[in-house]
Amino acid sequence: MNAIEVNNLKYRYHDGTEALRGVGFSIATGECVALLGPNGSGKSTVLLHLNGILPEKTGQKATVKILGQPVTAETLDTVRRQVGLVFQDPDDQLFCPTVQEDVAFGPQQLGLNDAQVAERVGKSLAQVGMADFGRRATHHLSHGEKRRVCLAGVLACDAAILVLDEPTSDLDPRGRREFKALLRQIPATKLIATHDLELAVELCSRAIVLDHGEVVADGPTTELLNDEPLMLAHGLERPHILWHNHPH
Repeated sequence: MNAIEVNNLKYRYHDGTEALRGVGFSIATGECVALLGPNGSGKSTVLLHLNGILPEKTGQKATVKILGQPVTAETLDTVRRQVGLVFQDPDDQLFCPTVQEDVAFGPQQLGLNDAQVAERVGKSLAQVGMADFGRRATHHLSHGEKRRVCLAGVLACDAAILVLDEPTSDLDPRGRREFKALLRQIPATKLIATHDLELAVELCSRAIVLDHGEVVADGPTTELLNDEPLMLAHGLERPHILWHNHPH
């Protein structure tokens, strides 16, 4: 059974702009896949459908399935427990005064008791290297620390699938390196929308390239990123990390 299945997904914005024009792909359990493409290609719009933040408007039969279950109004609660979404801007995600409260919010919604919540908070903060930050005010954190707290909040809910939108944007090289190391250690199925092509090469064995709301390529990451005509046609560049490698 696939972790994520998307079939002929279409979406229009309120102004009539076609954002997705029949996107389809599936991701096997345990895979780590990069979702690549230029700005405005529809990457974030796809991610927001995976836990029902953007509902389909077409009225056709369900085109998004999570662990075999169609995403519908009835299944939203279950789906949101399974899919942890980390937004591009951590400030869109953090809303509690302290780190501890923020990470505890998800597990509390799952109906866990105080001891269970505390255990999950402790474990998740340790996982992202922030074990001592529980009492810190969220608005005093650096951008990179906020990102880690968002990730801890998702991990605390024990989601089987992690969906991350530009997780390394606005991070300095060290912050980027550390965040990549964190992601590598998390065993969940991962779909990562990113402009950071080095991250794609280092973490994701497979990549899906999106442009103008359509999948234009899907295959092994290094193969796609070594395909210079494909990269240039879709506003991407072959990353430095591959310059030393000869194309297959």
